[in-house]
Amino acid sequence: MKPVEAEVKTGKTESGKKFFFTKISFPLFGYILKRVLIFIPTLFIISLLTFILIAAAPGDPAETMLSRSSAEGQASDKLATERSYRELRHKLGLDLPVFYFAFSNSAQSDTLIRIPTKNHREMLDRMVYTYGNWPQIETYYHQLKNLEFSIIATKKDSINTNALIELRNTAAKTLIHHEDVVLAGLYADLKAQAASASNLTEIQTKAAATEAAYNKVKAEATVWKRYVPAIQWSGTHNQYHRWLFGAAKWFGTETDPTLGRGFIRGDYGISFFTKRPVKSVIWDGLWITMLISILVIIIEYVISIPLGISLAVRKGSTYDSSVTVALFLTYSLPVFWIGTMAIFFLCSPDYVEIFPPFGLGDAVWEDGFFYKLGDLAYHLALPLIIASYASFAYLSRQMRGSMLTVLGADYIRTARAKGLPENKVIWKHAFRNSLLPIITIFASFFPALIGGSIILEFLFTIPGLGQITYAAVIQKDYPMILTNTMFAAILTLVGYLVSDILYAVVDPRISYSKK
Repeated sequence: MKPVEAEVKTGKTESGKKFFFTKISFPLFGYILKRVLIFIPTLFIISLLTFILIAAAPGDPAETMLSRSSAEGQASDKLATERSYRELRHKLGLDLPVFYFAFSNSAQSDTLIRIPTKNHREMLDRMVYTYGNWPQIETYYHQLKNLEFSIIATKKDSINTNALIELRNTAAKTLIHHEDVVLAGLYADLKAQAASASNLTEIQTKAAATEAAYNKVKAEATVWKRYVPAIQWSGTHNQYHRWLFGAAKWFGTETDPTLGRGFIRGDYGISFFTKRPVKSVIWDGLWITMLISILVIIIEYVISIPLGISLAVRKGSTYDSSVTVALFLTYSLPVFWIGTMAIFFLCSPDYVEIFPPFGLGDAVWEDGFFYKLGDLAYHLALPLIIASYASFAYLSRQMRGSMLTVLGADYIRTARAKGLPENKVIWKHAFRNSLLPIITIFASFFPALIGGSIILEFLFTIPGLGQITYAAVIQKDYPMILTNTMFAAILTLVGYLVSDILYAVVDPRISYSKK
């Protein structure tokens, strides 16, 4: 099969006008189709791994959203916060299993994830491993929570105030400990503290019932279950399915707007913290990040390619050595340090105030297209310089090495032997064939179109996707993190596909046939 090629044929219509049609060979379409089909399982694996890592990460977005750590004080506040927290976890789907199934043992239960508080889940998980009988452990946990709520709901008076404070602290410790020795001491403290006030008989009864439930857990232990493997099947009622396809059925009429109608249908849900659609938040920063990324790529290639060619042509000269040393000195300087120094010395009235220190300016498009464009260019000049300089060394060295390899080829020596001018040898014969490594590198720049530079955008306070993604990670904004990760993965795969196609454009010897 021949390499990819386009044949343009001309003809005449009845009116005598010329028409053109292009015939592109089928191997390219077959190759693209095959790569697109490979994209599907690749994206599935990426999304699944990302989802599992996010689910396993420390922290709880529902707890952060409600600021539960500050919800102390009255019993009504505590109970209301607990209820709101459970409702929010249910709304966000955090009380569902992560995936369609999970490999575990017979002692584990798929209902453990419904326990809202992370410390409580960890305590129960250790108890399950120690005793292996989840039904009894679940009953014990509910008894313990009833005891805690009873302590909180009891009104304080001059008789029981100190006892209730001690009881509340002891009950909180009981909810996070699973060691038998520790729990024995805590239950002894609970009984003594409840007996210290005459009007706490109900709490004494519930404390005794809770201790009895704990003793039942120990008496009916089934440790052997933890050695029996099991598969916990959740079906479509899981977090991953809700994110991928939405909270409602495909043909349903309602869905939870927080979760959206599903990533696969182009609805990415609502940001946990901005309360805005993820699509809207991403779009606000996307044009800024794409503008910066495209300009940075153009600057890097326009400077690095001619620079690499000039270094290859003058190999071993003083120019080659001095430029190489200078490039690697700049390459070794961290971007965040150079950016900080640039802001300090080039944006401060105490030194040289050439550039603005932050932001994208106050001008709007209504002030005039060229006025807005000039203000934007003025604010982006320094960030573009800082973002571009580090790549000059790498790209120019790649271009230099590739050009030196091509210049040593037989057909270059033949061209020179024929008496062709050196410029024609370099730019017509050697340049095109030396671009293959540069095209490969170009594919890696695609994710930056939406990923942005967190350091750059943070230093110069640019509201791009890099800064938005950083805030989403800090705030555990799962819809934002997942959406950005998936778009970065998609652009990475598209970048590799585009680079493969460009190979054939640069070098016609490359074929997409089986050969």
